Amino acid sequence: MYNTLFMHNKKTILIFSTAYLPLIGGAELAMQEITGRIRDFDFVLITARMRRAYPPQERIGNVEVRRIGVGLPALDKILVGIGGMLTARRLMRERPVCLFWGMMASYASMAPALLSLLRLNQGVPFLLTLQEGDSEVHIARGRLGLVRYGWRFMLRHASHIQVISNYLDGMARTYGYTGDITLVPNGVDTNRITRNVERRTQEKKVIITVSRLVEKNGVDTLIRAFAEVYKKYPLSELHIVGDGPLRFELEALSRVLGVGKATTFFGAVPYEKVPEHLAEADIFARPSRSEGLGTAFLEAMAAGLPILGTPVGGIVDFLRDGETGLVCNVDDADDLADKICALLENRELYERLQKNGRQLVESEYSWDSVAERMKNIMNSLCAS
Repeated sequence: MYNTLFMHNKKTILIFSTAYLPLIGGAELAMQEITGRIRDFDFVLITARMRRAYPPQERIGNVEVRRIGVGLPALDKILVGIGGMLTARRLMRERPVCLFWGMMASYASMAPALLSLLRLNQGVPFLLTLQEGDSEVHIARGRLGLVRYGWRFMLRHASHIQVISNYLDGMARTYGYTGDITLVPNGVDTNRITRNVERRTQEKKVIITVSRLVEKNGVDTLIRAFAEVYKKYPLSELHIVGDGPLRFELEALSRVLGVGKATTFFGAVPYEKVPEHLAEADIFARPSRSEGLGTAFLEAMAAGLPILGTPVGGIVDFLRDGETGLVCNVDDADDLADKICALLENRELYERLQKNGRQLVESEYSWDSVAERMKNIMNSLCAS
C-alpha cells in the first residue's frame, strides 16, 4: 500500500502501444529506453496481449504494463482500441493522469483518439509519436483504405505530434495535421556496441544486414547484389540477421543465384546479441523500399561499419552520400554491388565513412539526449 500511494504522488502518463516487450522492434525499444531515463512521471502502458503466455499485468523496468485481450494477435489488436479506452477511464479515476502518449498511428492509439472524440478525456492532451516505416502506398491504400482513415482520425485528435524523421513530418502534414510537430529521432546506446577491428585485416569480408524479412527492406535486392560481389570476391559472405514471412523465398533466391553456401540466415536474434553480429561484419547494407528512420543503420554506424542505403523515408536524415555512407538506387542490385565493391577496394573511403558515421551517432543520436527532449515535450503538455 505504501509503494502504491508513493508512486501516485507523481503524475501519470498513459502509453498506448499495440505491441510491447518482450516483443521487440524500433518502437518498443524507444519506449523502453525513454521511460527508463525519465523518473518525473509514473508510466502505465496499455497494449494488446498478443500471446497467452504474457500476463495481463506486470512491471517491466519503469513501466507498469496492462495487456488487453486473450492472447490471439488478430483479435487482441481489434480489442485494444475499445479495451484501452475503458482501461484508461478506470485509471483516470485512480490516479492523476496528465498525458496520453500514443505510439504510432496504429490500433492502440485509437483509444486516446476515441476518448477525445467522445469528450471523455477530461482535458488530458494526446501526444502521438509517428515511428512508421510503411510505404506511402500502404498508408494510402492499406486494408482497403482503413489505414488512411485511421491516420486521419488519430491526427485530427492529437494535441501534439512527435516524429522520428523529416519524412514522417511530411506525412503528418499530408494527412491533414496542422498543429505542432517536434522532430526527435530514435537513439542508439553506443556504450553497448563495440567493434572488433581485427576482422578488417582478414581476407574474408562480411556484408551484413539486420532486417525483418519483409518486402519493404529490400533484402532480395541485397542478395542479388551480393551474387555479383561474390563473383569478384569469392571469400566474401552475406549475413542476414532477422526473420519474417519472406525467409523461405529469400533462402531459395540465394541458392538459385549460387550464393546459398556463402549466405547465412541467422533468423530472429535477441536484441542484446545483435552487436555481436555487427562486430563480425565489415559492411552494413539495407536497400530499403521505405523506412521511417532506420535504427539498424544507426547501430551499424555506432559499430564502426560503413553503411549503404537508399534515399527513402527517414534514411536521408543521416545518410549523406560519400560522407556518412553510400547511397544506392532503389531496386538496383547492380548499383548496390558496385558500391559494396568500392568500399572493399577503397580503404580511404571505407575509413572516412566509418569515422564520420560513428561521430554522427555519438553527437546526435544518443538515448540520453532523446530522453531529455521527450521529457521536455511531456512536461510542456502536462503543464498545459
